[in-house]
Amino acid sequence: MRAQDSATGPGTIAVGGGTETAPTTATAPAPTADTAPAAGATPTPIAWTTPTAGTAPGTGPASGRATPGTAPYAPQHSPKAPVRRGTLLASLGVVAFSLTFPSTAWGLESFGPWSLVALRSTLAALIAGCFLLAARAPVPERRHWAGLAVVAGGVVVGFPLLTTLALQTSTTSHAAVVVGLLPLTTAVLGSLRTGERPSRTFWVAALAGAAVVIGFTVQQSGGALTSGDLYLFGALLVCAAGYTEGGRLARVMPGWQVIGWALMLCLPFAVAGSAVALPLEPVRLSAHGVLGLVWVAAGSTFFGLYVWYKGMAGIGVPRASQLQLAQPLLTLAWSVLLLGEEVSAAAPLAAVAVLVCIAATQRTGRRRAPRPLPAGETGPVRS
Repeated sequence: MRAQDSATGPGTIAVGGGTETAPTTATAPAPTADTAPAAGATPTPIAWTTPTAGTAPGTGPASGRATPGTAPYAPQHSPKAPVRRGTLLASLGVVAFSLTFPSTAWGLESFGPWSLVALRSTLAALIAGCFLLAARAPVPERRHWAGLAVVAGGVVVGFPLLTTLALQTSTTSHAAVVVGLLPLTTAVLGSLRTGERPSRTFWVAALAGAAVVIGFTVQQSGGALTSGDLYLFGALLVCAAGYTEGGRLARVMPGWQVIGWALMLCLPFAVAGSAVALPLEPVRLSAHGVLGLVWVAAGSTFFGLYVWYKGMAGIGVPRASQLQLAQPLLTLAWSVLLLGEEVSAAAPLAAVAVLVCIAATQRTGRRRAPRPLPAGETGPVRS
C-alpha cells in the first residue's frame, strides 16, 4: 500500500517500499537492507509538523501543504530598532565628550599639558588592553591598521593634545567653537569617505545648526580670537578624520575594539611621553586634577569613543555627527556647574534652535546607500 500526500518538492523519501514527494529540507535517506522494514511489518509513521505563526513563507496553512520538521525562522525586527539604538549610543558618546573640556581644565590644575595628554593616553590604553585580553579579541587584519592609525592620530593623540594646549589660553566656552564646527566637518568627510549621500534637507539643517552654535559660542567669548585658535582648528580637522575612519571601521569590527586597538597602537609612545614630560613639568596633585585625568582617560577616550563608534556604525557617520551639535551647549552647562563660568540668557534659545536642527538631520534620508565594503569585509558587526 502506498502512502499518498499532496505535498510537492524536489526530494523523495521511501515509505513502505514506495516513494513519496517531500521538501528537501526534510529529505530522509532511502531504506537499505539493514534499515528496511521486514515484510508485513508496519512502517514507522512520518512525523508531520503543522506550521504555525512564524514559519517560513510557503509552508503555512494558506499554502495547503505540510512540511516535515519545519522549524520557524527568527521574526523580522523593525528597521527602526537599530536606528533608535544607534542614536542612543551616539548620544551617550556626545554626553561623555561634553565633559572633556571641563575635565581637561581640572586636569591642568595638577599636570602640565604634555604630561596630561601622555598620562591620559597611557591610562586609557591600559584599560583597553585589559578589555582586549579578557575578551581574547583577535588582532585586526593588516588592511585595518592604516585606518586604526588615523583613529589613533586623530582622537587619541591629535585632538587631546591640541585642545589641551588651546585651553591654556582659551576658556571652555571659546573652545566649544571647535565642537560647533566638528559635526559639519565630520559629515563632509564621512560623506566623501563612506559614500553616504545625505539629502539637501540634511545639509541645510546641518549648516543651520553649525551657524547657531558658532554664533552662540562666539558671542559668549566676546568675539575675540586667542592664540589658541590655531590649535583649535587643527584639532577640528584631525578629530573629524578620526571620527570618520573610526565610524567606517566600526562596520567591520566591534566599536570598542576600534578604539581599543587604536589606543594600544599609541601605548609605547604614550609611556615614553609620560616618562619624558613628568620630570619636566610641575605636578601638583589635587582632587580636581585626579578626577579630571580619570574622566578624560576612562570616560571621554575609552567609553565615549566606544559608544560613539558603535552608534556611528548603526546610523551612519553624517547622521551621528549632527548629534554633536548639542555638545557645545552641554559643555557650557558643565562649565557653569563645574567651573563656575557664566553663561548668558541666550543659552536656552540656542539650545532649542540646535535641538530643532538635530531633529531635522535625524529625520532626513540618504540619497545613496553607503559605499560597499571591500572584499572580505562584512558589516555591521555586533559588539
